[in-house]
Amino acid sequence: MSLKKEIVWRVGVIYIFMLAFAILIVGKILYLQLIEGGKWREKAQTLTLKDITIESNRGDILATDGRLLASSVPYYEIRMDTRSTGMDAQIFNDNIDSLSIRLSELFRDKTAVQYKQELTTARKSGERFHLIKRRVNYNQLKELKKLPLFRLGQYKGGFIALQTNLRIQPHVSLASRTIGYTTKGEGGNVVGIEGAFDKELKGVEGVRLMQRLNGNVWMPVHDGNEVEPKDGMDVVTTIDVDIQDVAESALLKQLMRHEAHHGTAVLMEVSTGEIKAIVNLERNSKGQYKESYNYAIGESRAPGSTFKLASMVALLEDGYVELEDTVDTGEGEILYYDKKITDTKEGGYGTITVKEMFEVSSNVGISKLLTKYYTGKEEKFINRLYSMNLNNRLGIAIKGEGEPQIKYPGDKLWSGVTLPQMSIGYEVRLTPLQMLTLYNAIANDGKMVKPKFTKGLMYHGDWVKTFDSEVLKQSICSRSTLRKLRVMLEGVVERGTAKNIRNNNYKIAGKTGTAQIASKESGYADKSKISYQASFAGYFPADNPKYSCIVVVNAPSRNVYYGNLVAGPVFKEIADKVYATNFEMHEGLNLSMSEEMEPKIPYTKNSDKNELKFALTELGIKVNDEEVNSDWVMTTKLDSAVKLNNRTITQNLMPNVKGMGAKDAVFILENMGLSVELQGRGTILKQSIAPGSRISKGGIVVLEMSFN
Repeated sequence: MSLKKEIVWRVGVIYIFMLAFAILIVGKILYLQLIEGGKWREKAQTLTLKDITIESNRGDILATDGRLLASSVPYYEIRMDTRSTGMDAQIFNDNIDSLSIRLSELFRDKTAVQYKQELTTARKSGERFHLIKRRVNYNQLKELKKLPLFRLGQYKGGFIALQTNLRIQPHVSLASRTIGYTTKGEGGNVVGIEGAFDKELKGVEGVRLMQRLNGNVWMPVHDGNEVEPKDGMDVVTTIDVDIQDVAESALLKQLMRHEAHHGTAVLMEVSTGEIKAIVNLERNSKGQYKESYNYAIGESRAPGSTFKLASMVALLEDGYVELEDTVDTGEGEILYYDKKITDTKEGGYGTITVKEMFEVSSNVGISKLLTKYYTGKEEKFINRLYSMNLNNRLGIAIKGEGEPQIKYPGDKLWSGVTLPQMSIGYEVRLTPLQMLTLYNAIANDGKMVKPKFTKGLMYHGDWVKTFDSEVLKQSICSRSTLRKLRVMLEGVVERGTAKNIRNNNYKIAGKTGTAQIASKESGYADKSKISYQASFAGYFPADNPKYSCIVVVNAPSRNVYYGNLVAGPVFKEIADKVYATNFEMHEGLNLSMSEEMEPKIPYTKNSDKNELKFALTELGIKVNDEEVNSDWVMTTKLDSAVKLNNRTITQNLMPNVKGMGAKDAVFILENMGLSVELQGRGTILKQSIAPGSRISKGGIVVLEMSFN
């Protein structure tokens, strides 16, 4: 083969190879475009575009009077699209100087020069989502929207504000465990009212399309298909902030005094079951008391002597005893197999009536009665307890309610000492709220209502749903038994173990309780490791019950652990506050018609004529203001009216301000250019510059008041 033919052959091979390669590339391109184009375009879009969830505004949790208990405070992340569609170079350059100056004035974190350099550099780099400031509050956001360039909006001004919400409790610790908190975990919100009404509070989330930019930054794309979020509803609770504050203060004081581990206090409205206050305080490792667990709802323990009320319901309802029957408590000790039950009084109470037995809380007496009448008929006693709903949870909306435990004959843990132990509140377990519900039923004419934490739901100020009180048991006992129980509960405070909280203003009815808490390691065997639980449960006013309350203090030290001394004072302090501020509990004044129609003429200070006339007229007091033409007046008290006299104020001359109040005197003198120093309080008696003296602006006048 000649050289020429060989070269032509080689060139032809290369040409054919390159042609085939080109055809393959074009074919692949056509295949990707026409056959798999949709697939790859969709995949590309998922890499650069995505839908994100827009968080809705979570509803507020409100007190019974509308005050905030929990709310979401909005914060904003401010960014700028320096290459937004409508922002040309002229708009940017015309506004960047003034924008930089205002940003510097607003945030005070950078100079105007630094802001200008930062934004100019961002525009040159083509940043579409440049960060300006995080955690901007709402007031700052409003100011930002007014700034040069930003006030043109997102398209012409590049302004982008992304909202995030921070959940806060304005009253900090007040009922914080019952209010609950929000979490970011997979389990969602489960604590307190935040958890119980999470769906209603949360609202409905929206959807927004976002586009990924350089640097893995995502920016919203406003394509007109956004789904706006819907705000959550507000939950109106039954909590009274003022009473809650008193309850927390009273409980905290006792916990600190007795160095207790934890305590709880709950106040319930008798007729409705509304919880007006609920406090749970626990001592942490630093010795501080915080709301870390809802003991009122979740802690199921042996209630101790407060459970004697249930024992007496059974004895009275089954017709075994009457209040004047007697029981021999002996020397205050009795042995049931290997279990000794004792009374607190050394030497015992001897023979006393059933009523007295309850008032002094005799363990020996109540255990003897129960074993006498229910031995061999244990099922009858337990069924009576079950009929009072004591074996069931209350079914409240807040999660975490403790399980009540009341054994039944035949259970593997039932023994020969179970019946006498149950009579005094051992070998049973109830939460403080479950115990309170029983006492509230006695106060409520036998009707047992479910504890209620919420009044209803509101949306933008309008009621959406209200929650009615729920009756758990129409009557837990007969009217006859109810009357006898009330007599005994009143007797506990009038003559018995809780007489230290008796007062002359209103009657309290209730029962003290002191229970031993066994050690986890040694049970009740090692006396040195046994702690105590002090409690008081009751209601007030005893003759017309409005509120019921329970106080439980766990592990008090300093050798003082009885319910009347540890829990009783907390109950009384709460009850005193409620009684003092609740006018429905007080009898109205019986005024005669003449007293109502003829108000007494009061002493009045020299003052502004119009303000004084308005106040006196509103009070129905006659005013004599004939021949008065000045704005400021002096007053004279007459038998049937207040007489007003002219008081002339002349410019540059010191006025007579004697007999005036501080507010009016300071107003007059400062408007004349004087500086005023006040000494004391009340009515002005002396002035350092004599009336009628010539004065000049900037001078100082000292006013002496009637009280130091």
